[in-house]
Amino acid sequence: MTTTAQSGTPAATLRPLAPEDLPAAQRLSARMRWPHRLEDWAFLRRLGEGLAAERGGRLVGTAMGWSLGAGFARIGMVLAEPPGYDAALARLLMQALVARLERPGILLNATPAGLPLYTALGFTPTGVVRQYQGASFSIGLVPLPPGHRLRPIGRRDHPALAALDAAATGLPRPALVGALLDGAKGVALDREGEVAGFALLRRFGQGQVIGPVVAPDEATAKALIGHWLGVQQGQFVRLDVPAESGLPAWLEALGLDDAGIVTGMALGDVPRPAADAPRCYALASQSLG
Repeated sequence: MTTTAQSGTPAATLRPLAPEDLPAAQRLSARMRWPHRLEDWAFLRRLGEGLAAERGGRLVGTAMGWSLGAGFARIGMVLAEPPGYDAALARLLMQALVARLERPGILLNATPAGLPLYTALGFTPTGVVRQYQGASFSIGLVPLPPGHRLRPIGRRDHPALAALDAAATGLPRPALVGALLDGAKGVALDREGEVAGFALLRRFGQGQVIGPVVAPDEATAKALIGHWLGVQQGQFVRLDVPAESGLPAWLEALGLDDAGIVTGMALGDVPRPAADAPRCYALASQSLG
């Protein structure tokens, strides 16, 4: 597919994002000051599909999508000619990817630069996600309610964790949960012999990311996150947490830096978690949700 990205610029060719594109894609994201390593790009591509935009044989844009069951998808890694922002090229990539995914419900997290475009394309806000990060933080013991304990995740826990994640997000993501568990460390929240929550820690960007974190309430979410913060004291960590989770003030009090926000957005009808379901207190990533 060849089309003009914006008036006065050469035509851009769109094609599927291939493995050999990933080094150039990583350089694009680095110019936008996004922390993704080549390994992070490869992980995202293995889980989904993407589009590459070329001009004169040079990669100038990307967009990626991940299917969530038969009816839903997420979009992320939308880059258009950094260090600036080619809004026309971003629109072209988004329209092509939405058509390619063919899902009635699509989710994404919008950076401030992308927010006007996604609004114009019909996406509506669903909430705010705050990014916290740093290595200079301090945490003591975070108590658990009676009858609860933390333990390492085992292979037999994987179906229960996928079910908890689906309940917390309203979306079936077994492939994502399985892929995350293959490369992450994890702790489960055990409540009288049953798994009631979990938190993963994995390599990403400048250090480690804590997420997803699924828990029945704020207190147990803090205990799960506190476990990994205690293990990682003095090392760089990152969390992406919903602003309404109750965690931002606590994370700031611990010494983590508020690194900015993205806006959750939806196109079409997307499912909502049940009122009595566990909640997602930290995302796997801004792209994956």
